[in-house]
Amino acid sequence: MSGEMNLLHPIAPQQSDTLVLDALTRYVAQSGTRIGEKLPPERVLAEGLAVSRNTVREALKRWEALGIIVRKKGSGTFLQSEIAANDSFLSLRFKNDSATMLHALEVRRIIECEASALAAVRATESDLLFIEQKLDVMEKVHLSVGSAGAEDWQFHAAIYSAAHNPLLLQMVGGIYDLLHAFFESPPEQALFSDSFPLHRTLFEAIARREPETARRLSNDILNITERDMKEVINAAR
Repeated sequence: MSGEMNLLHPIAPQQSDTLVLDALTRYVAQSGTRIGEKLPPERVLAEGLAVSRNTVREALKRWEALGIIVRKKGSGTFLQSEIAANDSFLSLRFKNDSATMLHALEVRRIIECEASALAAVRATESDLLFIEQKLDVMEKVHLSVGSAGAEDWQFHAAIYSAAHNPLLLQMVGGIYDLLHAFFESPPEQALFSDSFPLHRTLFEAIARREPETARRLSNDILNITERDMKEVINAAR
């Protein structure tokens, strides 16, 4: 067991449980854990990753919801879905629940395209400044590490807010977990990078008050997202 624990490496404590799961994915693959075999206790995993037990517990709940593990009270946590070294939380979601992910993308397309058009009409000057600030951060991170999932989400969330429809924001909040999955790809996977330059073009269309252009560009971005999603899903079959 001690040798296997050397496969766990501390991660930054402020990182999301998605990165915890990506670290656990690498551990499971490298340790050779097989379907039906038991994972180390939460305490051991937390110590190896240098995060809290609660962080590990919440991360494992997300795996459990996808059927990747099963947690038996009094017995421990057992692997019940095959995991490869190059898997991430996002690719595991695609492989284990591709239908839901594609349905979520349809919902995101409906919401996001219209939100972008509304933002082009309703955004205040302070809204535009805020969107551009989020875009600048996203571009900087993307160019630095090859991916900017969290920052990409903040950019799109700023556009939702600039649409000035509180019900829209409530709808987005209601399906946040599903929508947020699209922004959780780790840097080494660099999914959806083809859409990166379109984000600046989208902002410019909103700033020019061109709702139809903004709607079309949002749709173009999501076309790329759908293409890349289907490539991941098909590769897993």
